[in-house]
Amino acid sequence: MNKTVTIKENRTFRRMYSKGRSAVTPFLVAYCRPNGRDHNRLGITVSTKLGGAVVRNRARRRLREVFRLAAADLRQGFDIVLVARQRCVDGDYKKLTAAFYRACRDLKLLKEAEKP
Repeated sequence: MNKTVTIKENRTFRRMYSKGRSAVTPFLVAYCRPNGRDHNRLGITVSTKLGGAVVRNRARRRLREVFRLAAADLRQGFDIVLVARQRCVDGDYKKLTAAFYRACRDLKLLKEAEKP
């Protein structure tokens, strides 16, 4: 993933938690906020409560891949922070993808279907 599309700064994460909109699923919690750019940025948080470094990195990789595959379906110009929950680590990948899309639909991040 490109450096320009990741969120690394602690202040950005704190702003997202306090002022961003959120959607909760059993697999993840998603926060979003407009960023004023022409592309989306992604930040991922995985607590040490979920496991050791190997487990946390696996959860990050899974969330990053779900975001990458769904990027074409998302509206542009948003900062998105995903917080992994326990099911993200050991849950089914298809259910994780469905949970991500459900959170994006709740946050109105999905592109509208084009009407003929």
